[in-house]
Amino acid sequence: MADPTTTRAPTGATGVLVLASGEVIWGRGFGAEGSAVGEVCFNTAMTGYQEVMTDPSYAGQIISFTFPHIGNVGTNLEDIEAINPHALGAIVRQDVTNPSSFRATQHFRDWMAANGRIGLSGVDTRALTRLIRLKGAPNAVIAHSANGTFDIPALLAQAKAWPGLEGMDLAKDVTTLQSYGWDEGLWKLGQGYAKSPLPLTGGARGGQSSPSTQPTPDLSRKREGRKPKVVAIDYGIKRNILRNLVDTGCEVTVVPATASFEDIMAHQPDGLFLSNGPGDPAATGEYAVPVIRQWLETKKPLFGICLGHQMLALAVGAKTEKMHQGHRGANHPVKRLSDGAVEITSMNHGFAVNVETLPANARATHTSLFDGSNCGFELTDQPAFAVQYHPEASPGPQDSHYLFEKFAGMMG
Repeated sequence: MADPTTTRAPTGATGVLVLASGEVIWGRGFGAEGSAVGEVCFNTAMTGYQEVMTDPSYAGQIISFTFPHIGNVGTNLEDIEAINPHALGAIVRQDVTNPSSFRATQHFRDWMAANGRIGLSGVDTRALTRLIRLKGAPNAVIAHSANGTFDIPALLAQAKAWPGLEGMDLAKDVTTLQSYGWDEGLWKLGQGYAKSPLPLTGGARGGQSSPSTQPTPDLSRKREGRKPKVVAIDYGIKRNILRNLVDTGCEVTVVPATASFEDIMAHQPDGLFLSNGPGDPAATGEYAVPVIRQWLETKKPLFGICLGHQMLALAVGAKTEKMHQGHRGANHPVKRLSDGAVEITSMNHGFAVNVETLPANARATHTSLFDGSNCGFELTDQPAFAVQYHPEASPGPQDSHYLFEKFAGMMG
């Protein structure tokens, strides 16, 4: 760390992280040149950095990876959770080496540059992790300049001026622009992603092509013998969630975060899925909660993950709160309260449900073994449940895939 008034980088430094509190952390920049401001968080996953970088839940955040060798397997066109990356930047310990995976199609450094994302290597990520654990996730600016010239006072002012994630609705920034059908199932080596034979509607996230542009299905058909139809509200949905829904036999339609109750019901769904996403749940809840409450009146099945877990909690009257450092990684132990079993899970969230505020008809089902925070609950008077972690993994363990089967079973 250096004097915050310094504008000349140390010898060999072409990148810098400037914290709003004044600390300046130098390193070697890679990827795109420029600067980006956001919240710095750390992720403990040892694999899956491409999935992490493309997870829409990381919008507005700069990721410090605790595992030192990030980028060493390169990138490919399959291991993505959205069309474009949403994390603002990546901080790593070791320099990115050449790819060593037969699946790699592009160097991580080149992928970052092509997608306008800034990388910073040569950083003592253990010290940065300790700083975050002690002081909380800080606001900061990450910058990369090939000639090593930086205006540190200007970057510091930018970091201080950024308002932070609390109170910020980012779901509207990452959601799809229109409804679309999804027909892609889980990936298998040598086969790629499976495809559902169901006809699907067209649509796009951010103006990009949808996975399918086949004709709209005939909703007038009798439901006997048909797959259960799920409408997934996209607050920043990961693709592997949709793949798991397809794999469990669901017909999936994705709608924007701002979809009305009437928009949802027009698809004649058997169940509603609430997705993950970025930002402050209370801010997103301003328009999402009224829709969810209308759905709960139908008594039809509902399943929520991450931000969707928080949305359901807000809809039944509970409260959410900003966490000190958040949970981000692929090795988080969660206790299932029904039988005491421990699931190793993938997590990515900086807000949590205050379990003490859950109403009488909401029963806690899972709890974090790291800090005791709520990781799941279900309603006792109707088929609705949610978890804070990511059962679809990608990256991460597959201990919790049974939750998708549970949801499908609720819809019969």
